[in-house]
Amino acid sequence: MKQRVTVTQETDSGRNTRFHDNLTNEDMTRTQFVNRIKNGSYDDYYVRNVNGLQTPCSKPDGSKSNNLG
Repeated sequence: MKQRVTVTQETDSGRNTRFHDNLTNEDMTRTQFVNRIKNGSYDDYYVRNVNGLQTPCSKPDGSKSNNLG
């Protein structure tokens, strides 16, 4: 099964900055993805604070279909 969201761009340090929703074929910035997670559009993801920056993460549930990759 294809991942719902894939990372399309990251910084040299490995921070994910751009994402692609494979279901809707939409590209998102990190901020857009964070906001959509917060308003409930992506149940399999959550937001955590990493070094002072809100960061999208897949929920640890044993499923590979929602992992960010």
